[in-house]
Amino acid sequence: MAYAFRVKGHFFLRRHASAIGINRYLCHIQAIKHTMKKYIKDLTVHAAERPAKGYTLLKLRAAESDTLPPMEPGQFVEVRAGSASDTGLRRPISINFVTADNSELWLLIHEIGARTRALGKLRKGDTLNCILPLGNGFRIHAEGARVLLVGGGVGTAPLLYYGRRLREAGCRPTFLLGGRTAEGVLQGDLFARYGDVYLTTEDGSAGERGFVTDHSLWKGHFDAVATCGPKPMMQAVARKAREKGLPCEASLENMMACGLGACLCCVEKTKTGNLCVCQSGPVFNTQDLQWLD
Repeated sequence: MAYAFRVKGHFFLRRHASAIGINRYLCHIQAIKHTMKKYIKDLTVHAAERPAKGYTLLKLRAAESDTLPPMEPGQFVEVRAGSASDTGLRRPISINFVTADNSELWLLIHEIGARTRALGKLRKGDTLNCILPLGNGFRIHAEGARVLLVGGGVGTAPLLYYGRRLREAGCRPTFLLGGRTAEGVLQGDLFARYGDVYLTTEDGSAGERGFVTDHSLWKGHFDAVATCGPKPMMQAVARKAREKGLPCEASLENMMACGLGACLCCVEKTKTGNLCVCQSGPVFNTQDLQWLD
């Protein structure tokens, strides 16, 4: 049975006490405060687009007297899905894209619950409260590196900004995007601006029929792999990368609440112990996870 008590302003779950201890927990909180520079900002919806049924693309801008902070591909944002008086938890949303002048942030929302449906109702001129940027992002490889970016469903979202940054660094990104149907593969035209795009669909309505790990593209030569999407897909991609002797990074999508490493609900088992995905990730080298054991 778990119950909560307060220590120096932080709620602490009794069920975690034996695992990490109160002192270690407080050190954990202090480490977060010192290593993660983050901002709470009210961003304005500049545009709200519907790229497909059940999806909303929010394009956000800071107030005229403010600016967006620097953001890395693979990082995420905690958004308030509701009014200021709403006691519901924030929602973690991957950074889909940041414009070259850093004036606009894009968030791709999959409307699958009450909170994300509320985000889908936002319109131009509305305000969205955000904590950003959070987590650690993807590696920017050396010039000339051939990087295969593999995404499935809405998990393709962080790969768009990553592809742009790789291209700017002189790398050669290639995108392998998968979905159940052609309609489930989003932003293909935007990905094509930064590299070659290959598709897989389970019903064969676009690209090759099957899963991303079945695509003939894997016969080509790459220097590294990055992936984001459903966990079984990422695990399969990690195994495929290991077979090819390629380093692989994965952006995990564990359930999150605080986004700051305090609530411990996004913990992932790694070879060095249990780590909070929101703080140590969400991007991990798959060799550091226990997926391949």
